[in-house]
Amino acid sequence: MVVRQGLRALLEAEGDLEIIAEAQTGREAVQLTKKLRPAVVLMDIALPVLNGVEATRQILKAVPATRVLILSAYGDDAYVEQVMAAGAAGYLLKQSSLAALAHAIRQVEAGKAFFSPSISRRMTALDRKSLKPRASAKNILTRLSPRELEVLQLVAEGGANKQIAAELGISVKTVEKHRQRLMEKLNIHDIAGLTRYAIAAGIIESSVQLTIV
Repeated sequence: MVVRQGLRALLEAEGDLEIIAEAQTGREAVQLTKKLRPAVVLMDIALPVLNGVEATRQILKAVPATRVLILSAYGDDAYVEQVMAAGAAGYLLKQSSLAALAHAIRQVEAGKAFFSPSISRRMTALDRKSLKPRASAKNILTRLSPRELEVLQLVAEGGANKQIAAELGISVKTVEKHRQRLMEKLNIHDIAGLTRYAIAAGIIESSVQLTIV
């Protein structure tokens, strides 16, 4: 909360940037974007309830005009590829300066792409449209359905079947079916294993970060 408040104050001090809402979870970010339709969403990857990759995908499906800029501590290629595949317009590392962040927001709002220099250098020879997710633990987008990804995150965060059903608006029996399919697809047969997989895939962290949206 303190980090988000500080970031909000710094960005609003720029004068031309208005923060219209903040979200504590990925699902809240999706709901707020659908309601408020901001020009730019500043999105973290490691978010509770719904991770930033899936939240980005859902936001851009529901509100195509909104642009998503990722602000993350993760800078490795696997994470960049996942969010680009989900439709993000840019990717900025958290160690970037406030000036770089404000510039990135303006660039993305203007319809341009923006990447931290270290990421941009690695992407120079790549066509963004041809990025293919890697076959690794960090890429589960092609192996699991969006609903299975949501269930996996909630299970890994310690949610019971009844809690997950209420969060997703589905029946407990449906949750149980999704959990069973997850275990079959991933060849993991206990909750601890699913949690370790979710952490390795970058869906959750041992300590979840909050973001400003």
